[in-house]
Amino acid sequence: MFASKRLYGLLLAAAVGLSVYALYYNFVYEPEATGFLEHKTGLERTVNVPVWLNVMYVHVGFACLALLSGAVNFSVRIQTNRVKLHRVNGYVYLVAVLAVVLTSGYMAPYATGGKAASMAFNLMNLLWPGMTIAAIVQIRKKRADRHRKWIIRSYAFCFTNVSIHLLTAALTSGLGLTYATGYTIAIYGTIVLLLALAELFIRRGGRRTQPGR
Repeated sequence: MFASKRLYGLLLAAAVGLSVYALYYNFVYEPEATGFLEHKTGLERTVNVPVWLNVMYVHVGFACLALLSGAVNFSVRIQTNRVKLHRVNGYVYLVAVLAVVLTSGYMAPYATGGKAASMAFNLMNLLWPGMTIAAIVQIRKKRADRHRKWIIRSYAFCFTNVSIHLLTAALTSGLGLTYATGYTIAIYGTIVLLLALAELFIRRGGRRTQPGR
Protein backbone atom coordinates (compact mmCIF):
# COMPACT_ATOMS: atom_id res chain seq x y z
CA MET A 1 0.00 0.00 0.00
CA PHE A 2 3.07 2.20 0.37
CA ALA A 3 5.59 2.96 -2.33
CA SER A 4 8.58 2.02 -0.19
CA LYS A 5 9.76 0.65 3.12
CA ARG A 6 10.99 4.12 3.98
CA LEU A 7 7.54 5.63 3.53
CA TYR A 8 5.99 2.97 5.76
CA GLY A 9 8.75 3.53 8.30
CA LEU A 10 7.93 7.24 8.35
CA LEU A 11 4.26 6.47 8.94
CA LEU A 12 5.05 4.10 11.78
CA ALA A 13 7.48 6.58 13.33
CA ALA A 14 4.89 9.35 13.08
CA ALA A 15 2.24 7.15 14.70
CA VAL A 16 4.53 6.20 17.59
CA GLY A 17 5.84 9.73 18.02
CA LEU A 18 2.42 11.37 18.05
CA SER A 19 1.06 8.74 20.44
CA VAL A 20 3.92 9.14 22.89
CA TYR A 21 3.58 12.93 22.77
CA ALA A 22 -0.21 12.84 23.24
CA LEU A 23 0.00 10.44 26.17
CA TYR A 24 2.79 12.42 27.83
CA TYR A 25 1.13 15.78 27.31
CA ASN A 26 -2.35 14.76 28.46
CA PHE A 27 -1.46 12.37 31.27
CA VAL A 28 1.81 13.79 32.61
CA TYR A 29 2.58 17.33 31.47
CA GLU A 30 -0.90 18.88 31.69
CA PRO A 31 -3.38 16.30 33.02
CA GLU A 32 -5.79 19.04 34.09
CA ALA A 33 -5.90 20.48 30.54
CA THR A 34 -5.81 23.96 32.06
CA GLY A 35 -4.45 25.68 28.97
CA PHE A 36 -7.11 24.18 26.70
CA LEU A 37 -10.04 24.61 29.07
CA GLU A 38 -9.35 28.30 29.54
CA HIS A 39 -10.37 28.86 25.91
CA LYS A 40 -13.86 27.44 26.55
CA THR A 41 -15.71 30.68 27.13
CA GLY A 42 -19.27 31.66 26.24
CA LEU A 43 -20.52 28.07 26.06
CA GLU A 44 -24.24 27.32 26.36
CA ARG A 45 -23.44 24.40 28.69
CA THR A 46 -21.29 24.49 31.80
CA VAL A 47 -18.37 22.08 31.62
CA ASN A 48 -18.29 19.52 34.41
CA VAL A 49 -14.50 19.51 34.52
CA PRO A 50 -13.87 16.21 36.41
CA VAL A 51 -16.22 14.29 34.09
CA TRP A 52 -14.91 16.06 31.00
CA LEU A 53 -11.32 15.23 31.96
CA ASN A 54 -12.09 11.54 32.47
CA VAL A 55 -13.83 11.36 29.10
CA MET A 56 -10.90 13.19 27.54
CA TYR A 57 -8.43 10.65 28.98
CA VAL A 58 -10.43 7.79 27.43
CA HIS A 59 -10.65 9.76 24.18
CA VAL A 60 -6.89 10.29 24.00
CA GLY A 61 -6.09 6.70 24.93
CA PHE A 62 -8.29 5.20 22.23
CA ALA A 63 -7.15 7.80 19.68
CA CYS A 64 -3.57 6.62 20.23
CA LEU A 65 -4.69 2.99 19.95
CA ALA A 66 -6.40 3.74 16.61
CA LEU A 67 -3.31 5.55 15.36
CA LEU A 68 -0.98 2.68 16.27
CA SER A 69 -3.18 -0.27 15.32
CA GLY A 70 -4.00 1.34 11.99
CA ALA A 71 -0.32 1.91 11.22
CA VAL A 72 0.56 -1.69 12.08
CA ASN A 73 -2.10 -3.01 9.71
CA PHE A 74 -0.59 -1.19 6.76
CA SER A 75 2.39 -3.53 6.88
CA VAL A 76 2.39 -5.92 3.92
CA ARG A 77 4.27 -8.49 6.00
CA ILE A 78 1.33 -8.63 8.40
CA GLN A 79 -1.24 -8.47 5.60
CA THR A 80 0.45 -11.36 3.79
CA ASN A 81 1.94 -13.59 6.48
CA ARG A 82 -0.19 -12.80 9.53
CA VAL A 83 -3.67 -12.69 8.07
CA LYS A 84 -5.40 -13.56 11.34
CA LEU A 85 -3.45 -10.87 13.20
CA HIS A 86 -4.32 -8.37 10.49
CA ARG A 87 -8.01 -9.24 10.83
CA VAL A 88 -8.05 -9.09 14.63
CA ASN A 89 -6.08 -5.86 14.66
CA GLY A 90 -8.54 -4.43 12.16
CA TYR A 91 -11.35 -4.98 14.64
CA VAL A 92 -9.20 -3.45 17.38
CA TYR A 93 -8.92 -0.40 15.13
CA LEU A 94 -12.71 -0.35 14.65
CA VAL A 95 -13.34 -0.51 18.41
CA ALA A 96 -10.82 2.29 18.98
CA VAL A 97 -12.48 4.47 16.34
CA LEU A 98 -15.93 3.90 17.84
CA ALA A 99 -14.62 4.73 21.32
CA VAL A 100 -13.04 7.94 20.05
CA VAL A 101 -16.27 8.92 18.31
CA LEU A 102 -18.38 8.10 21.36
CA THR A 103 -16.24 10.21 23.68
CA SER A 104 -16.04 12.97 21.09
CA GLY A 105 -19.83 12.96 20.97
CA TYR A 106 -19.89 13.74 24.69
CA MET A 107 -17.32 16.52 24.36
CA ALA A 108 -18.71 18.09 21.16
CA PRO A 109 -21.34 20.27 22.92
CA TYR A 110 -18.51 21.78 24.97
CA ALA A 111 -16.23 22.39 21.99
CA THR A 112 -14.16 25.55 21.92
CA GLY A 113 -15.86 27.86 19.45
CA GLY A 114 -19.42 26.95 20.41
CA LYS A 115 -22.14 25.51 18.19
CA ALA A 116 -20.28 25.89 14.90
CA ALA A 117 -17.37 23.85 16.25
CA SER A 118 -19.74 21.27 17.75
CA MET A 119 -21.41 20.78 14.37
CA ALA A 120 -18.04 20.18 12.73
CA PHE A 121 -17.09 17.56 15.29
CA ASN A 122 -20.47 15.85 14.91
CA LEU A 123 -19.95 15.73 11.15
CA MET A 124 -16.57 14.11 11.72
CA ASN A 125 -18.17 11.68 14.15
CA LEU A 126 -20.39 10.48 11.30
CA LEU A 127 -17.74 10.40 8.58
CA TRP A 128 -14.99 8.53 10.42
CA PRO A 129 -16.92 5.45 11.62
CA GLY A 130 -18.84 5.42 8.35
CA MET A 131 -15.63 5.10 6.35
CA THR A 132 -14.24 2.51 8.75
CA ILE A 133 -17.34 0.33 8.56
CA ALA A 134 -17.36 0.72 4.77
CA ALA A 135 -13.80 -0.67 4.69
CA ILE A 136 -14.84 -3.72 6.73
CA VAL A 137 -17.91 -4.33 4.58
CA GLN A 138 -15.79 -4.22 1.43
CA ILE A 139 -13.19 -6.71 2.67
CA ARG A 140 -15.91 -9.10 3.86
CA LYS A 141 -17.17 -9.00 0.28
CA LYS A 142 -13.63 -9.82 -0.93
CA ARG A 143 -13.23 -6.40 -2.56
CA ALA A 144 -9.65 -5.74 -1.48
CA ASP A 145 -9.08 -2.64 -3.60
CA ARG A 146 -12.21 -0.92 -2.28
CA HIS A 147 -11.27 -1.96 1.24
CA ARG A 148 -7.85 -0.37 0.77
CA LYS A 149 -9.37 2.92 -0.40
CA TRP A 150 -11.85 3.16 2.46
CA ILE A 151 -9.30 2.28 5.13
CA ILE A 152 -6.93 4.95 3.81
CA ARG A 153 -9.74 7.50 4.07
CA SER A 154 -10.53 6.30 7.56
CA TYR A 155 -6.94 6.28 8.78
CA ALA A 156 -6.40 9.84 7.60
CA PHE A 157 -8.74 10.95 10.39
CA CYS A 158 -6.36 9.54 12.99
CA PHE A 159 -4.42 12.75 12.36
CA THR A 160 -7.38 14.98 13.21
CA ASN A 161 -5.96 16.36 16.43
CA VAL A 162 -2.54 17.29 15.11
CA SER A 163 -4.11 18.85 12.00
CA ILE A 164 -6.55 20.95 14.04
CA HIS A 165 -3.82 22.28 16.32
CA LEU A 166 -1.42 23.04 13.47
CA LEU A 167 -4.10 24.89 11.50
CA THR A 168 -5.24 26.72 14.64
CA ALA A 169 -1.68 27.87 15.30
CA ALA A 170 -1.34 29.08 11.70
CA LEU A 171 -4.64 30.97 11.82
CA THR A 172 -4.09 32.58 15.21
CA SER A 173 -0.40 33.39 14.86
CA GLY A 174 -0.35 34.05 11.13
CA LEU A 175 -3.68 35.83 10.64
CA GLY A 176 -4.24 37.12 14.14
CA LEU A 177 -7.60 35.40 14.63
CA THR A 178 -8.90 34.73 18.11
CA TYR A 179 -8.28 31.22 19.38
CA ALA A 180 -11.96 30.25 19.29
CA THR A 181 -12.39 31.50 15.72
CA GLY A 182 -9.17 29.94 14.50
CA TYR A 183 -9.99 26.65 16.21
CA THR A 184 -13.45 26.49 14.64
CA ILE A 185 -12.13 27.21 11.16
CA ALA A 186 -9.37 24.67 11.72
CA ILE A 187 -11.88 21.88 12.43
CA TYR A 188 -13.68 22.42 9.13
CA GLY A 189 -10.34 22.86 7.38
CA THR A 190 -9.13 19.59 8.83
CA ILE A 191 -12.10 17.67 7.44
CA VAL A 192 -11.42 19.02 3.95
CA LEU A 193 -7.65 18.62 4.24
CA LEU A 194 -7.66 15.01 5.47
CA LEU A 195 -10.19 13.90 2.88
CA ALA A 196 -8.16 15.60 0.15
CA LEU A 197 -4.88 14.06 1.31
CA ALA A 198 -6.45 10.60 1.49
CA GLU A 199 -7.75 10.89 -2.07
CA LEU A 200 -4.37 12.17 -3.25
CA PHE A 201 -2.64 9.18 -1.70
CA ILE A 202 -5.19 6.78 -3.18
CA ARG A 203 -4.74 8.21 -6.66
CA ARG A 204 -0.97 8.66 -6.66
CA GLY A 205 0.76 6.85 -3.85
CA GLY A 206 -1.65 4.06 -3.07
CA ARG A 207 -1.46 2.34 -6.44
CA ARG A 208 1.86 0.74 -5.68
CA THR A 209 1.72 -2.40 -3.65
CA GLN A 210 5.18 -2.89 -2.23
CA PRO A 211 4.90 -1.31 1.21
CA GLY A 212 7.34 -1.41 4.03
CA ARG A 213 7.57 -4.59 6.00
